[in-house]
Amino acid sequence: MKTQNILIRPFDRETDVENLLGIWFAASLKAHPFIGVPRLIEQRRLIETEYLPTAETWVACHNGEALGFISLLGSFIGGIFIAPDRQGMGVGRRLIAHALDQKGELSLEVYIANQQAFGFYMSLGFQEVSRREVDDFGYPFPNAALQLKG
Repeated sequence: MKTQNILIRPFDRETDVENLLGIWFAASLKAHPFIGVPRLIEQRRLIETEYLPTAETWVACHNGEALGFISLLGSFIGGIFIAPDRQGMGVGRRLIAHALDQKGELSLEVYIANQQAFGFYMSLGFQEVSRREVDDFGYPFPNAALQLKG
């Protein structure tokens, strides 16, 4: 699969929800094992009922198969998730480039313990602007706020 063969299209609520939830869950298990399965199951409900319906979501596809997605809240990346078996193939880079083209600048928060994601963002030119010791739910999982200007 070549990255130029990846199509990025808008999220379709009627056809994408289950596929994207599956990608989110599998990628989250790999990237955030420290969160634990019970909390990820809770968060899955929030992704389905609150985040996907309100975010601007773009889906990366190859031959009709969803490979990953990025959800934006303005220029803030609420989430970017790539199917674990498709990571390292340029899908995330394509989604970030698409979002940057749309918004002109991007920001996000990443768990510091997720070294793969942290390194990925730094390799794209994101700059760390701050850190905090707890996540959005008040759990002791440090986060870094990152920013990228186009």
